[in-house]
Amino acid sequence: MATTAKGTITFHFLGVKRILKTALPGKAFLSGVLKEEETGFSSIDYIFCSDDYLLELNKAYLNHDTLTDILTFTLSGPGEPIISEIYISVDRVKENAERFDTDFNTELHRVMIHGLLHLCGYEDDTPARKKKMRAREDYYLGKR
Repeated sequence: MATTAKGTITFHFLGVKRILKTALPGKAFLSGVLKEEETGFSSIDYIFCSDDYLLELNKAYLNHDTLTDILTFTLSGPGEPIISEIYISVDRVKENAERFDTDFNTELHRVMIHGLLHLCGYEDDTPARKKKMRAREDYYLGKR
């Protein structure tokens, strides 16, 4: 996919308190992840929501009746610059930050990067793929 596509990244808050701008990674940083992964994009909308909202999406679109921290939907066709909606449960991010003994901002950034990596073709459906994806997340977290 061409890296020349200059896209937009927007943040939306659906039924949750706005996250302070200082807690979010910069849009230039997020765009840089895609550029380094050689993935062009047109628009990416991050939608921050509650566990309940994301659970309903998980049931409706993936037939999964489980809580999750993130769902990434690609709305563009193959070979086109990416158009995507990335839904993130703020509740899950908070709980996972405690569970993994890290701060909220680091866990939030990890999840946001995770969604981008899915758009770049990374998968986490096997232990080996999960390990590779985690290594890329750590790499980009180190660049913040």
